[in-house]
Amino acid sequence: MSWSTLAIAVLAFCAMEPVTAATHRWVMHGVGEFLHRSHHRRIVSRFEANDWYPVMFAGLVNVGFIAGFNWDGFGGLVPAGIGVTGYGVAYALVHDVYIHRRLNWFGERRIVALDKLAEAHRIHHLYNAAPYGMLLPVVPADLRERAGHTDRNPLARA
Repeated sequence: MSWSTLAIAVLAFCAMEPVTAATHRWVMHGVGEFLHRSHHRRIVSRFEANDWYPVMFAGLVNVGFIAGFNWDGFGGLVPAGIGVTGYGVAYALVHDVYIHRRLNWFGERRIVALDKLAEAHRIHHLYNAAPYGMLLPVVPADLRERAGHTDRNPLARA
């Protein structure tokens, strides 16, 4: 693997945090809220309408892989797709597996760094507002302050 290939993959991984935050803010809490709304409700089944988002995103990445592997001049889409996929895996592990405990891979074990991300996500669920990012969430100071005065946890299982 060349350095440029690795650089493209790393850059794509890093670029996904602001892309994810923007998509979450303006699509999932905008025109696509009809799907995302299910994520802000108590879990009633193993799957929720919001689960269509990663399916659609994976479909887009696969189109990039097809182009990258098959068409001259599009080869850079392969390492970009690897970076985006890596971010998707990290996102799923943090968000779905650790924070929402949709899979019991961690049991009751707590990880301090991931608990900080979980707290940011709790704030998002409390106020249906920022932060919209996942791996590097930017929590507005006023919301952090308000959340510090409540122990309500909308992420807790019923």
